[in-house]
Parts: sequence; C-alpha cells; structure tokens
Amino acid sequence: MRRCSLQTATAFPRPEVLRWPLVFCIIVLVSLSLSAQVNEDELEQNQAPISFFNYEGPHARIETLEQIRGIGYGLGQTIRGGAARIGARNRYFVIHVTGPAEGSKLDADIFGLGYDVGVDHIRNLRLIIQGYLEAAYAYNSQDAALLARYITIYNAVYRGDWDYVNGRYKSPVVVELDPSQTGLSIRFDEWPGQTLMLIPLGLGQPNSLSAIDTSTVSDRLVVEEMRKDEDMGIEQRQDMVDLKEREAEEAEQRAQQQRQEAAEEQRRIDEERQQIAEERRQIEATQPEPQESRPDAPARPEPAQPEPARQQDSRTSPEAAGGQETQEKREEREQELAEREEALNRRQEAVDERQDQARRSEELAQQKREEAQEERESIAQDQQALINEEPRKETEQGIIAAIIEGQDSPLGRIIRLSPGSGEELGRSTVNMINIRTILNINGRIFAIAGENQGSGAIRLIEIDPESLEMKAQGNDDIHPQSPLWVNGADLFAITVIGGTPYLARFNYQLTRLARSSVALHPFAAVLFGEGVLITQRQDGSAIILNPQTLGEP
Repeated sequence: MRRCSLQTATAFPRPEVLRWPLVFCIIVLVSLSLSAQVNEDELEQNQAPISFFNYEGPHARIETLEQIRGIGYGLGQTIRGGAARIGARNRYFVIHVTGPAEGSKLDADIFGLGYDVGVDHIRNLRLIIQGYLEAAYAYNSQDAALLARYITIYNAVYRGDWDYVNGRYKSPVVVELDPSQTGLSIRFDEWPGQTLMLIPLGLGQPNSLSAIDTSTVSDRLVVEEMRKDEDMGIEQRQDMVDLKEREAEEAEQRAQQQRQEAAEEQRRIDEERQQIAEERRQIEATQPEPQESRPDAPARPEPAQPEPARQQDSRTSPEAAGGQETQEKREEREQELAEREEALNRRQEAVDERQDQARRSEELAQQKREEAQEERESIAQDQQALINEEPRKETEQGIIAAIIEGQDSPLGRIIRLSPGSGEELGRSTVNMINIRTILNINGRIFAIAGENQGSGAIRLIEIDPESLEMKAQGNDDIHPQSPLWVNGADLFAITVIGGTPYLARFNYQLTRLARSSVALHPFAAVLFGEGVLITQRQDGSAIILNPQTLGEP
C-alpha cells in the first residue's frame, strides 16, 4: 500500500469549501495535544499523517537557494547581535523572547510570516529557517537543516493547540502569540499573515548544540508523524540521534569545565577568607588591654595642675590623639575586611551558581543520552519492520490519467494508472495543472498550470511522461480560464498583458511565435478551418485571423 508522506505535497481543499476530492489519497488532519492527559488509545488510532500541501507549478520568478536561505540568515544575524525583534510584520520577522524562570517552561524565538511573504513550498520555508539557525546560533548547515525540518513538523503538529502552548512556554512568549496564528498550517496558501512558528530555546546561546531545545521539537508526537512517512523518517531520526549524542558530549565537557572553574574559584575564596581571618587576628592583637584597678594599692594623688591645664580637653592631648588615630585605623581596617568579606560572599554565590550549572549540564547530558538510546532502539525496530515488508512487485507502465483535487477548481495532478486494476502507480508532484487543458501529442504531454499567488504564475508547461514531473515551462502569463488548442505543430492559448487577454501561438518548446493585436473575450473559443482561425473580440463578436500571424487577413 502506498504511504502518504510528510514531504509529499498532498492537496487539501480550502477549509471554507471543504469537500471530498474525486480521486486521491484521503488525508485527515487531526488536532493533537501534548498534555499529560493524552489518551494513549486515541493517539494510536490517529494514523493519518500530516502532509504539507505546497505550490507545485510554474513560477513568475525563480530565486536561488542561496537567496532563499539568505532571508533567514539576515534575520538571524540581527538577533545574534542582541536585537529582540527584527523584520517587518508584513514580511518575515522574528521575536526573540526570554523571561524569568517559570518552572520547566521555555523561552522561544517566534518566527512570523506576514501577509506579503512569497514562500509557497515547505522545502523553501525550511531553507529560510535553516539560514536563521545558522546565523543566530552558529549551527552548521547540516544540523540547521535537520532542526528546520523538525521545527516545521513540530509547529504543524501543535497548530492551534493553545492549551499546549500555555503549558509549555513562558508568559512573555505567550503574550506575543495569537491563538489563531500559532503554529504552521499544512497549506501554503494559509501561511501568509497566519503563521507564528515557535522555535523552543534550550540554552539559547550561539555555538552550543543545545541552543535549540531538541527534546521539544523531537517529542513523541513529532516522531510519530515522521514514522508515518514511507521510509518512516529513519534517516532524519538517525541524524537527530547523532545530534543528541553530540549534545550529551558537549554538555558533559561543559559540566567538567564548570566544576573545574568553580573549584578553582572556591580555592581562591578559601585562601582569601583565611587571609582576612589572619588580618582580623592582627587587628585584635593591637587592641590596648584594659587596666585593672588594684584595691590594695593606695591611690596616687594627682599632681596639682594649673587651672588652665585641668580645664584642657583631653582629646587635644598628644597621647589621646595618638590613641584616637590608632582606633580610627583599626576601624578602617575592620571596614575594609567587612567589604572584602561581602565581595567574597558574592563570589561564593557565583561559585554556587556555577556548581548548579554543572549539575544541570550533567543532567542534560544524561537526558540526551537516554533520549538518543531510546530513539536508536525505536529506529532499529522500524528498520527491521521495513526489511520484513514484502518487496513491491514490478508493475506495468500504466496509462496516463488526471485527478481533480477540489471540486471548485479544475486544478489537479497527472497520475499513472494500471489499466487492469486501476491502481495508482505514480503521480506528478505538480498539483496546479488545469486538467481541462491536458494534451497528449505523440507521447508529449502539454498543459496549462499554476496559480497567480505569491511567486506563482500561470504558464504553459510540458510534463515528462515517464517521471510525471514538470519538464519545461513557458515565459508568458496565461489567462486562468484559457483552454489549450493544438493545430498542426502549434499550440494556442489566451495570454494576459496588463489584464487584457490576447491570443498567442506557441511551438512545442513553449516559445511564443505570434500574438494577436486584437484583444479577445476571456472566454473566447478558437476554431480552425479553411486556412483561417475564428475567435471572438472583447465584445463577443466573431473575428477571422491568420493562424500564423494572428493578424486579420
């Protein structure tokens, strides 16, 4: 049986006009929750995979992979530079949100898609996120690409699950979100202006494999979605195991360094405390001993002093002044020692925090090792299950057919069917083919495909009859309601220039050879006969044209 894939573009009708398609693999999007009260039985019954519905068709402009990646890379550079927000709300933007500890709740980067974004394929969205992770957190390209894949699946799994978001993320993160936009829709046409993706932060520090919380983005529900793929997502899951094992090693090394730094600082603190204690003993040793009176000794009469001398303030005497000066110095030294002790107490708090960090690093290392081992065992079981599957029998080439994937639109795919059983043997990834326009001319398949949305365009295309993939596309914009006519070695379609429809002639290489100077009705027919072409002007009246020049004879 053919499995549906997370990476395969499987169509969903728009929610407001949801109906059953005529022929296709039925996909049901089920809203899932990661609360502690997840019903295990219900979870096992939810076997329908999440499958991203991408735009697969002609484009008006083609951006390079580096240009697409650069969108995210530029955002990431600014966030790494210390900004909390970057980007325009109508385009791509990021909000870097951190807050005080709230138990086990997480900080996050919120990656938003505004109304004017042109991304229309999950592959390109992942490339943008990859660039962001490379710049913001210094992940290498392989790890960033892996995390981008998991992040998109994670956000699709928890799309609309507001209870999960409230329970998993800190309050400052939740404040920045809109329940109706949080997560990622499986439909590309629902991304613009309706997407606030969550990138859960671990350490959140550049140059750390734990900057992103890999445990969250690869949780059980995400892995279950990946296991529904035809290859059970084994390669990506193995890569995640490798990443977590490297995380464990990094965390262990970090813990050792933190403990060593804490021990060295503790030694310095202890030595300084001993020094302070010694200095305090020295101060105490300089204190004058109190003189005790002896009752059996006769008191000596004080010598007579001149009256002015008896009235002299004792504080002005040299002996008293010297004693006062010594007392002040002692008090200054005591104050200095107290300040040094206070500084040591602060340093001690930092040492204690460093030791706590080491403990947390060790716990993280242990957690990642356990997760990696558990997933490795699961992967081994799935690999064995794939080996035990009966190999698919070689089937005949089949016959070309087409499917409509929404009753309110003629757009769909080309498929190949077994002439005997009617079983589907293959399908095109292009899902925007106007199936009313498909022409099979001597083994070559032509059609009009596409949609005027984002960077998409409506163009003439040729489909490879073997792979069912798009082989070529024309450069002229085609009217969305245009049929496709053939006359000899020429193809005819209604083009659009500045919103006005004209008739155009193309060769089999999809190059335009001629275009009418007369504007046509958008629903004009084209008839050939007696060496002429008959069609309709904008007012619907008939007009005769030369089929080669498309001018009036």
